[in-house]
Amino acid sequence: MSTGKITARDMLYEEPGPKTRLTVRIVTGISLAALAALAAAVVYRFYATGQLDPKYWTFFGRITTWSFLGKGLIGTLEAAAMAGLIAFTAGFFLMLGRISPFRLLRGLCTALVEFTRGVPTLLFIYFFFLVVPQFGIRMDAFWKISIPVAISACGVVAEVLRSGVNAVPKGQTEAALSLGMRGRSVFLKVVFPQAIRYVIPALIAELVIVVKDTTFAYVVNFPDLMQNAKVLISNYDALLSVYLVTAVIYILLNFFLNRLSVAIAARQKRTMKP
Repeated sequence: MSTGKITARDMLYEEPGPKTRLTVRIVTGISLAALAALAAAVVYRFYATGQLDPKYWTFFGRITTWSFLGKGLIGTLEAAAMAGLIAFTAGFFLMLGRISPFRLLRGLCTALVEFTRGVPTLLFIYFFFLVVPQFGIRMDAFWKISIPVAISACGVVAEVLRSGVNAVPKGQTEAALSLGMRGRSVFLKVVFPQAIRYVIPALIAELVIVVKDTTFAYVVNFPDLMQNAKVLISNYDALLSVYLVTAVIYILLNFFLNRLSVAIAARQKRTMKP
């Protein structure tokens, strides 16, 4: 019997026996073989239809192609960063309203949070693209994508921040008040900094969603990565290769953000240990 520390997983699940382990290996082997066969069938289909011809891939050997995609990636990062900043600011104030002692303000902010979380991002983008100009408001394409994406994300950010605030032990507030600090100072100097530490990984995870939502930038003709990819497709008639390379770039970007979230979460656990 192992003398190691018992984890929650050990308490909830029994150690698999020899038959179960053999079954797992067999099912895993069959699944991998099926995936390999599917991948081979897809590649063969691409080959049979000529999608693997050099003319659809050789332009990726040019510096101009990667420079063009790089400019699109920078546009994506700029739009995502601005949307994230706006979403955090708006989410902060919505969170304050959600925890406010005033019932009317709390109800209004709750309605706004539910509205922003329930409406698809694309509808917000179409609103800023088609409706807002009818009121004589002219906006750059950068803002037509950044603001709608931020609005779509701010409700989730507000709820994430609120969960962080609720996770801070009440004793922290009581101790600060007993030292003579005012309510606003207690929140800004004691409660909120600790809440941020709890929810940084969740905020980074939400940033991944923001990055993916910027792919709707083609609606407003903003030159992000996806829009520049569409230009390459038009120039070279290479839909498969361009979308495949673009997908790999998005996957690597989101993988980096996810790993950053995991690393920060692990660091928070180490620093918060007694």
